[in-house]
Amino acid sequence: MNRNLILLLLLLTVSWMSPVDVQAKKSLQVSIDKGEARIGYLDGTVQVLPKGTQSWRALNMKDALRGGDEVTVGRKSRLELLLPDQSRVRFADDTRFTILQAGDGNTQDVKVHLAVGRTWANVSKSVGIKRKFEISCDNAVAGVRGTIYRMNVDKDASALVRVYDGEIAVSGATKPLEAPKAIGPPTKVAGPKKIAGPTKVTMEEWTVIIRSMQQISIGPDGAASKPRDFTEQEDRDEWVDWNKARDTER
Repeated sequence: MNRNLILLLLLLTVSWMSPVDVQAKKSLQVSIDKGEARIGYLDGTVQVLPKGTQSWRALNMKDALRGGDEVTVGRKSRLELLLPDQSRVRFADDTRFTILQAGDGNTQDVKVHLAVGRTWANVSKSVGIKRKFEISCDNAVAGVRGTIYRMNVDKDASALVRVYDGEIAVSGATKPLEAPKAIGPPTKVAGPKKIAGPTKVTMEEWTVIIRSMQQISIGPDGAASKPRDFTEQEDRDEWVDWNKARDTER
């Protein structure tokens, strides 16, 4: 009898809720991202793991990317993204990144996390005080307002940032949350082992301004070198030449 009484009370509660109330409760569970990145150039094989899914699929020119999407650029492949504020971000082969926020061209920030590989950003001059444009890796965040720069991230988490026009602020950073990974087959788990106790984290205690034709290196431990000038001769390679050519086509 108690079970029937509980069921009756639940049915009465649902019947008292208006359709508007039900819709409002559903909307609270939806994460809305107004911005999206369009594909400006795609050559080779590029795979995407859309936010909230567990299956990778091929990325096509007609597709759009949104916050939470994870992307892998294959060997001998390249990708260019066009953002709502007219900024352009390009990714070289053997690169993996996650779009944290694509921006909306007005007030919403643009944030990209580069796990490994190379990226080149040509940031719109419209980026200003009200919003940020950031490319991060595990050990650093490079935030800008209208400039051209690139970031390389190696497999050991070390990074190199070079600025070609304008200036950027590079700060130490801890690893951000990434998009959910696809669930793989069962694997053997190692037994329990002793781990070190908590230690003081100092990665966020430095910020360096890098100006045109300057670079900074960040080690696997998050330690940053002093900024130094670099020359066009030491910087020049096929990847750099291609990006400069794309920039002149804007």
